[in-house]
Amino acid sequence: MRRIGNLYTLIAEPENLRLAFVKAARGKRDKDEVRAYSAHLDENLRLLRDQLLTRRLDVGHYSFFTVYDPKERVICAASFPERVLHHAVMNVCEPVLERYAIHDSYACRAGKGMHAAVRRAQEFLRMYPWYLKLDVRKYFDSISHVTMRGLLSRRFKDNALLTLFARILSTYETSPGKGLPIGNLVSQHLANFYLGLLDHWVKETLHVRGYVRYMDDFVLWADDKEPLQAHLHAIRSFLASELALELKDNVQINRCARGLPFLGYRVFPGRLDLGPRARQRFARKLRGYEAEWRRGAWSEAELARHMEALLSYVRFADTVELRRRIVSCVSKVS
Repeated sequence: MRRIGNLYTLIAEPENLRLAFVKAARGKRDKDEVRAYSAHLDENLRLLRDQLLTRRLDVGHYSFFTVYDPKERVICAASFPERVLHHAVMNVCEPVLERYAIHDSYACRAGKGMHAAVRRAQEFLRMYPWYLKLDVRKYFDSISHVTMRGLLSRRFKDNALLTLFARILSTYETSPGKGLPIGNLVSQHLANFYLGLLDHWVKETLHVRGYVRYMDDFVLWADDKEPLQAHLHAIRSFLASELALELKDNVQINRCARGLPFLGYRVFPGRLDLGPRARQRFARKLRGYEAEWRRGAWSEAELARHMEALLSYVRFADTVELRRRIVSCVSKVS
């Protein structure tokens, strides 16, 4: 694949920076930092452009908070000016990363997403009798900056852009030379890109036809158990040698008829169930949302917005009876 150059100046174009602001501010116009940035928008965009052109970017201003759903994770949020920068970078670079991605990679890509990954997995469950499910141990924390820079240099030949990526990478570490912050736009895209090397190797060297990846969760399918066992050993070796990554111990090789636990769902060839932990989260969040509304913290419109996001996840599965039962229970309690 031909490397792409002459992109850095496109990032600094005024039209691109203004589009980046619009994307970064979407749904957040009432936030104080967005209002402050908007109040002097032209001046702030000129400053960002000057920083880009003079290679004196002010980056690395993060705030941290912990979420516990579905597991404990530390989220690293960049300051709003940096979020504008991240959108400006990805406006230009995302098409290059997209051209490298295989069809069955589903995270951080337009027209893909979690639900598309689950549906594709269900297609393969109907086509094959066996699956192998894998995911990476402490994925974001384990990503090597040196390896990432090398992978990026295979796709881009713009030294200024590669230096910019290196500068962004250097602002965060979980151990020397490793780690990407969860929660940043550039991080999400780079993390998905990092395992693109695995995608191509699985498809082009192992010649696996049934394969789906959503970030660091991935599944392979086959007609028999034995080739999947061989693939497991090969993948473990490839990840260690090429990407400095380790697999989690929760390797699963099983018959497709018994169902595949994937992205919070239990996927069967003919139906789609919500996973046990996802069911518990749904019930807990539903009660919590109603409590926020009853104590006056949320308006009905805010409650409806949060509920729609919650229900869109469970509605995707065969959960009509579950939703009816939980809503009934919540109503009785309240």
